[in-house]
Amino acid sequence: MSHQKRIVFALGIAYFVVAGIFAANAHAQTDPNSAPNPYRTVENWAKLPDGRTWGQVISADIDRDGKSVWVVERCGGISCANSNLAPVLKFDASGNLVKSFGAGMIVRPHGLFIDKNNNVWVTDGDGEAGKGHQVFEFSQDGKVLLTLGKAGVAGDAPDTFNKPSDVLIAPSGDIFVADGHGPGSNARIVKFSADGTFIKAWGKQGTAPGEFNNPHSLAMDSKGRLFVADRGNSRVQIFDQDGTFLDEWRQFGRPSGVFIDKNDVLYVADSESNAARNPGFRRGIRIGSARDSNVTAFIPDPVPNPGQGLEPTNGTAAEGVAADDAGNVYGAEVGPRNFKRYVKK
Repeated sequence: MSHQKRIVFALGIAYFVVAGIFAANAHAQTDPNSAPNPYRTVENWAKLPDGRTWGQVISADIDRDGKSVWVVERCGGISCANSNLAPVLKFDASGNLVKSFGAGMIVRPHGLFIDKNNNVWVTDGDGEAGKGHQVFEFSQDGKVLLTLGKAGVAGDAPDTFNKPSDVLIAPSGDIFVADGHGPGSNARIVKFSADGTFIKAWGKQGTAPGEFNNPHSLAMDSKGRLFVADRGNSRVQIFDQDGTFLDEWRQFGRPSGVFIDKNDVLYVADSESNAARNPGFRRGIRIGSARDSNVTAFIPDPVPNPGQGLEPTNGTAAEGVAADDAGNVYGAEVGPRNFKRYVKK
C-alpha cells in the first residue's frame, strides 16, 4: 500500500470512529438532568368556570390553529363516572374556555389527540356501569363521529380494549391505540384503518424490544415513525407503522407523555422517575430532537425535592405534554391536579 493510500485509509478509519462516538453520545448523554431550563412557569393560565376546580389533568393537545389548547381532566376528581361535568375542554390562546363536551360519556378520560381534520379523539381508560374501555372521535362541537371498542367490555380481541391509554391518527388516517394501563390490562399497540377496521396488533407484557409495560402515550415524527412512551420500562420505543421495532431511547427519562411538533422537537413528560423506578433521573419535561435523540432542555418537576421512595404512581410532575406553534409548552398534571403553561424566558 502506498503512503498516500495509507493516509486515505487512516482518515477513513478516523471518520468512522468519530461518527461512532457521536452516535453513541446521542444515546448516552452523561447527566440526564443537566440540560438548561429556558422556560418560565405561567400559573393559572387556563381559566375554569366559577366553582370548578381541576381534577386529575391527564392529556393535552394543540388545535389545528396552532395556538388553542385542548385538555382532558377527570371532572374535578379522579374519575368522571358519577359526574355531570364535561371532561373535554378547549382553551383559546388567552386561556379562556371556549368549548367543553363529553359529560356522562367517559369513565376515566386518558388519551387525547387532535387529527388533521381538527377532530378530537379521546380514550376512556377504565370501565364502570356499562361504559368505558373505548376510543371516541368527536367533532369540534362534541358530536360522536366514530367509536372503537365495546362499551364497558374489557378484552384483547380486535374489537375490544382493556384500559386504552392513548390514540394517534397518522397522516394517512390510520388509527393507532396504545392499549393497556398497568397490571391485568393489555400491553399492545392496535392499528385500525381510517374507518375503524382492525388491521393488526403488536406487543405483549415484557421488557424486550417490541414488548411493553404500560404503553402510556403516542407521538409520530415527520418520517412517520411511531414513538411509544413505554413507561414501566423507562424508555421510549420507536416503530415503523407496521410495528417493526426500530430503536429505544432511555435518555428522556421514564416517559408518561410524548409529543412531537412539526419541527420534530420531541417533548417527554416524566412524572415518576425516582431512585427506585429510574435511578439518576429527576422528574420533569425533557425536550430534544426526534431526529438525533439529543436532550437539549429540561423543565424540572415543580416539586423541588419529590420523595425518592415508591410514591403513588400518579406522580408529582406532568404526565401529559404538548407544545403550540409558538413554542409554549403545556404540562397536564395528574398528581398535583393542575395544568401549567411554560413560555420561553
